[in-house]
Amino acid sequence: DLRLVESGGGSVQAGGSLTLSCAVFETGRRTRYSMAWFRAVPGREREGVAFIDSELRETYADIVKGRFTISRNNAKSTLDLQLNSLKPEDTAMYYCAAGRYVADRLRVQEYEYWGQGTQVTVSS
Repeated sequence: DLRLVESGGGSVQAGGSLTLSCAVFETGRRTRYSMAWFRAVPGREREGVAFIDSELRETYADIVKGRFTISRNNAKSTLDLQLNSLKPEDTAMYYCAAGRYVADRLRVQEYEYWGQGTQVTVSS
């Protein structure tokens, strides 16, 4: 099993930057898993933002491509998301997620494990 704990959210002005982190705590037999960041705002479905697999292959949603960068450190069991050039529409609760058998990389249903979320607020 995995437990995911996010940190690093906060409030910034448009154009600013933040780094989100997700610590991964694994119990039992170690397995390979893919990870991703999602975000959610009230009244809208949770949407995939960025994905990275165990071999460090990355995928981004078009709305964040060129502004956000996902990275992971398998030795330290951490996942990061660097958010640059932030816009007010990036305001959301951001969640990290992990899945063992991910086919559709930014689809919510592919992931078994979720963190509690960290809030990002971008003011204009």
